[in-house]
Amino acid sequence: MEQIEKVIDEKIQGKPLLTEQKEGNSKKLFIESYGCQMNMNDSEIVAAILAEEGFNTTGNIEEADLVLVNTCSIREKAEQTVRNRLQKYNHAKKRNPKMKVGVLGCMAERLKAKFLEEEKIVDLVVGPDAYRDLPNLVEEVEAGRDAVNVILSKEETYADVSPVRLNSNGVSAFVSITRGCDNMCTFCVVPFTRGRERSRDPQSIIEEIRSMHEKNFKEITLLGQNVDSYLWYGGGLKKDFNKASEMAQATAVNFAQLLDMCATEFPKMRFRFSTSNPQDMTLDVIHVMAKHKNICKYIHLPIQSGSNSMLKAMNRLHTREEYLELVENIYKIIPEMNLSQDMIAGFCGETEQDHQDTLDLMEKVKYSFGFMFAYSERPGTLAAKKMEDDVPLEVKKRRLQEIINLQQEHSLYRAKEHIGKIQEVLIEGTSKKNENEWKGRNTQNTVVVFPKEHYKLGDFVNVRIEDCTSTTLKGIAVGYSENN
Repeated sequence: MEQIEKVIDEKIQGKPLLTEQKEGNSKKLFIESYGCQMNMNDSEIVAAILAEEGFNTTGNIEEADLVLVNTCSIREKAEQTVRNRLQKYNHAKKRNPKMKVGVLGCMAERLKAKFLEEEKIVDLVVGPDAYRDLPNLVEEVEAGRDAVNVILSKEETYADVSPVRLNSNGVSAFVSITRGCDNMCTFCVVPFTRGRERSRDPQSIIEEIRSMHEKNFKEITLLGQNVDSYLWYGGGLKKDFNKASEMAQATAVNFAQLLDMCATEFPKMRFRFSTSNPQDMTLDVIHVMAKHKNICKYIHLPIQSGSNSMLKAMNRLHTREEYLELVENIYKIIPEMNLSQDMIAGFCGETEQDHQDTLDLMEKVKYSFGFMFAYSERPGTLAAKKMEDDVPLEVKKRRLQEIINLQQEHSLYRAKEHIGKIQEVLIEGTSKKNENEWKGRNTQNTVVVFPKEHYKLGDFVNVRIEDCTSTTLKGIAVGYSENN
């Protein structure tokens, strides 16, 4: 089925990692990532593991001994994009017959050995929790044998691996704090490709952030499929917490406590987090955000639909009313908060009234950004097994476009709220449209552009906002911020 996708805000798609050279390494690794920020961070972990096995990364696929693509399974088009990309790898492999090609990540976990049958170019298939086994798998394929490892772990797998920061601007970085998801939304393949929820030792998180601080990074994004479910009680799956000892339960660290620890330990660094789940978010987190100036006032808070019947069909485990109550409390505690959404148009059984309920909820919240998609059936999910994909394609297209149009109105409305204000911006790079302007983000995650003048990459600058589009604020720097 044709896939309809529209996005308001920047998404990561098919981004090859930058290169880093380790003295003495002679083999070349080309690695490309699709999908979420977690995949980007995982690719940096893979680069670190393979660096110990003699591989330096390269941006030139033609010279690579090993080509890896880190995949996403969240939507049908994401998988098709990877398959198309593999055909381009095939051309490179014909010119370099010694090249080996591997598929990593969620698509690898979903299809397993079937991938080797469907894509003859592929030599190895490795799931998200099996990257430590890559050295052995590479030895297998170099010996002329196919290799597959897609075992899901019950522990945080890479807490002691220091990622090679290849996907970074030197200013901001990702740090994974949880893996997996227990929520079992009926449309989502993540629990089957990433496994059950397990969290990482908070001290290892703090140590990784400290290493970033020492390298002069200015902003950290704490990552997880569901960061609000973070719970460290000594290791193991979150679902087994109640079986832990009384001491382990009494000394457990939840997400609000972890966020407070990070912001307190590194007051000059900015912190973001993604992704949140409405049913798991507590107001303790919002109060911690309000307490610390260095925690950004932005939350990605997916809902998927504004209709209670659709939320129930999706197994979202919260109602429209509960979601709106959470949003109201968030705005009450932090009035300047920016919220963004995920929205699915045309889920199984969606009626016109369900769609109108979604538009109505959007009017009530007025999100700053949005990620919007037409529903596509994912094999293995409960929706694929038990529900009929019965909304016609043309209806999906029309409903999706109405959601997009409304989000664009709200994005402009929220952007205009910044005009006339002086806001702290972290400079992240040169503007794509004007080489004489810097771009960065304010605490609400909105992109800001302004003349470069004497400022430099990584500076915290106060910018007076003078104009905007629906996605970008435009301003003039008025000096360094106190955080610089």
